[in-house]
Amino acid sequence: MSNLSSLYKSIEKIMWTDTGLNGDAQRIEQFAWMLFFKIFSDKDKDLEMADDSYQSPIPAAYRWDAWAANDEGITGDELLAFIDRELFPTLRNLSFTSGNRRALIVREVFEGNNNYMKSGTNLRKVLNKLNEIDFNRAKDRHAFGDIYESILKGLQSAGKSGEFYTPRAVTQFITDTLAPKLGETILDPACGTGGFLTSTVEHLKAQTKAVADQQELQKVKGWEYKPLPFLLATTNLILHDVAVPNITFRDVLDQPLSAYSQKDRVDVVLANPPFGGVVANGNETNFPATFRTKESADLFLVLIMHLLKDGGRAGMVLPDGSLTGEGVKQRVRQKLLEDCNLHTIVRLPNSVFQPYATVATNLLFFTKGTPTKEVWYYQHRLPEGQKSYSKTKTIRREEFQPLEAWWHNRQESDVAWRVPIQTIIDRGYDLDIKNPHQTEETHEYTSAELIELLAQSFAKSEGLLNALKGELV
Repeated sequence: MSNLSSLYKSIEKIMWTDTGLNGDAQRIEQFAWMLFFKIFSDKDKDLEMADDSYQSPIPAAYRWDAWAANDEGITGDELLAFIDRELFPTLRNLSFTSGNRRALIVREVFEGNNNYMKSGTNLRKVLNKLNEIDFNRAKDRHAFGDIYESILKGLQSAGKSGEFYTPRAVTQFITDTLAPKLGETILDPACGTGGFLTSTVEHLKAQTKAVADQQELQKVKGWEYKPLPFLLATTNLILHDVAVPNITFRDVLDQPLSAYSQKDRVDVVLANPPFGGVVANGNETNFPATFRTKESADLFLVLIMHLLKDGGRAGMVLPDGSLTGEGVKQRVRQKLLEDCNLHTIVRLPNSVFQPYATVATNLLFFTKGTPTKEVWYYQHRLPEGQKSYSKTKTIRREEFQPLEAWWHNRQESDVAWRVPIQTIIDRGYDLDIKNPHQTEETHEYTSAELIELLAQSFAKSEGLLNALKGELV
């Protein structure tokens, strides 16, 4: 582990010297496509050894061994020209008419990502470092999986890319609470970097007893509509022993709700849908008129309710803004409470998703098929003596232990309260119900925190203005 950690740090140092890379997000994207290609190529070798009939979907001249594996191979301008003018164009147009899912994955990864490095010499140095890892060795693969997790965590401070990362304590808690089983179909419709998917895969692995059980992992599927997180999620699943990740590169809001039929229904949904953004391209018109809104989180909630089978269960992250409000927001909440049993809302501190977002968020757990009779609320508290979460003090999995102890033996307390459905109806289906057992906590911000909040507010306002300008054009 320490050797691989040092190896990655040396790769970072090489990339920092390249003039083509500007910022953490570009460095992560650059490293990710090379890492993906190395892992994919190693798996190709493994599949060829296990099955004489298997053939890599990548043409021989463009496979890793042909241009990257030789430490004394092409470098400098020759390497750069090969990657930019031959490798990327070939892989972006890779044929998948044979039905080989692995060919489609390669094509989708390279269609949406780019080579940013300007020095072919630096590129060769990075390739040579990657050649030191054999991803067919379980030890290397699993050890690098831990390093990869720290890379993804770094996205939280990499500008807009932070929106694709959900703290692993949150993904693991939701997964453990929903307890998916082998044989169930499991979906994250906004999978980002694949945190919920990998948590689910690891949860299911503990249930596998035979080789055939491994095939059930293919029922863990994700949808993602942005190229970088699609690449990161695909690589993430491969590192977690899923040979052919079941992730689709698509915008799930771009087709009518009615287009999702019974065959698309799933048993379990785990999700942290995008929130705070404005839906583009008129995708809200794909939903019934009564639920049309440009707020993406609300549309995803409607979609998730539609995709669940009767008896299906969901755990998802939603902002406070989805719990309150009139008009469409109220109708969405009414549908949720009438079509599903919204049994639990966990209220999280504002800072869980810092620095990407400082809005208050909640974990909603519901089961489709029976209406809600009462909602239990649980207020997750910061660790004693800690004012907020931060980049260096993130939420930890063990912090959920008091909540887990309460979960199966529910009683009201200073952090837990129960609200009957009639009270919620009388409030206009408003679910933003504060803890009645204590006064609302206030957070005294430092000057640096206030400046950061102000900057984020300006950035959000600019984004909304640009979106409105786009609508008027």
